[in-house]
Amino acid sequence: MTKLTCFKAYDVRGRIPGELNEELAYQIGQAYVGFVKPKRVAVGRDIRTSSQALSQALMRGLNDSGCDVADIGLCGTEGVYFATFDQKLDGGIMVTASHNPPDYNGMKFVREQSRPISADTGLKDMQAMIEGGRLPPKLRQPGAVQALDIARRYIDHLLGYIRSARLRRLKVVVNAGNGGAGLVVDQLEPHLPFEFIKVNHEPDGSFPNGVPNPMLEQNRAATADVVRRSGADIGLAWDGDYDRCFFFDEHGGFIEGYYLVGLLAEAFLKRYPGASIVHDPRLTWNTLDIVRRLGGKAVLSKSGHAFIKQVMRDADAVYGGEMSAHHYFRDFSYCDSGMIPWLLVLAVMCETGKSMSQLVGERMRLFPASGEINREIADVRAVIARVRAHYEPQAKSLDLTDGLSLEFERWRFNLRGSNTEPLVRLNVESRADEALMREKTAEVLRLIDAG
Repeated sequence: MTKLTCFKAYDVRGRIPGELNEELAYQIGQAYVGFVKPKRVAVGRDIRTSSQALSQALMRGLNDSGCDVADIGLCGTEGVYFATFDQKLDGGIMVTASHNPPDYNGMKFVREQSRPISADTGLKDMQAMIEGGRLPPKLRQPGAVQALDIARRYIDHLLGYIRSARLRRLKVVVNAGNGGAGLVVDQLEPHLPFEFIKVNHEPDGSFPNGVPNPMLEQNRAATADVVRRSGADIGLAWDGDYDRCFFFDEHGGFIEGYYLVGLLAEAFLKRYPGASIVHDPRLTWNTLDIVRRLGGKAVLSKSGHAFIKQVMRDADAVYGGEMSAHHYFRDFSYCDSGMIPWLLVLAVMCETGKSMSQLVGERMRLFPASGEINREIADVRAVIARVRAHYEPQAKSLDLTDGLSLEFERWRFNLRGSNTEPLVRLNVESRADEALMREKTAEVLRLIDAG
């Protein structure tokens, strides 16, 4: 068999039907059983037009290999995480391609306790089983599919992170990007005092208003404009499978995910004094400053959900955050959620009486950051080596946890290669000096572009 191209570092993802189709979905179900040896597995799917057929084929593959399926139907990735740990299942599979174009689909995999399965912990093994034709045989007594409605327990779990009695009326713009987030907002709405202004709310797998990916700057205006026009207190937007949540202040300004990590760390440390907080190396000074001031323990992890989740388990961390808008919670089996963060942030706004810009504005002034800048580079290693050779002699400290991190008296930067593309990703920050941050960002970029 030819080599499969849809198996990636953290998931399966590819164009339909050339790279991923129903036949392969069936085989992936077989391979999952061959590797994990589960008795009962949760299967969920996103709103893409190809997701239902793929999930049906996947469930047949699981059943024919002797595994029972708890079919949780239409949901976000965190729905599969929740069902797996809440129902004490042996694993879970989510059919989704998140923020990829409509003609893509994919799958994300976990095992018991919603522990992630990535290339290093099983995906390569499953790929090898399929490519080598070493799949479990079809059994005479197949497993069964049973529908599982997790909605009530999931909504109750989400509401458990906030004190509803302390909430007050806020005007909230929510942009689901025609992904699945609107379905959960609608279920939460009766329990909350907020006025929701809904944008691109209806699930539609053809994505008539563009692919739901608020990381792209051109996709932010749809939320920001409505915030400004409506006089809303905050704007929220999600990607397709809503495992990432993005924030806009009351002026429609986009808030970099980095500052949300500090804000949520503070909320958890006030609730759990002395707790451990996990963060990634790209931007760190704001998070470190907050965690140290509140007596917590900051724990550094390589970027990427599989790494963050393992480091969180090892440290028993109450919360972990990445600047890429992934937020992880101990009580959510160390998994990421795109729903818990906004509930917590709105609760902080209600309890403090502060606006979104007041909550993050001072932190943004204290630690201005460039945001992630990508450059397409043929030889990533050579570029990183050149930048290191230039700056290391002047640096106060060097860290290689994830790419190259160098710190100086008043500024620092992280430069890392992409896992999947010929790109380098640069992040720069300074201590209360935006002009220096911009100057140094331009300086590093000149060095990168010189080659």
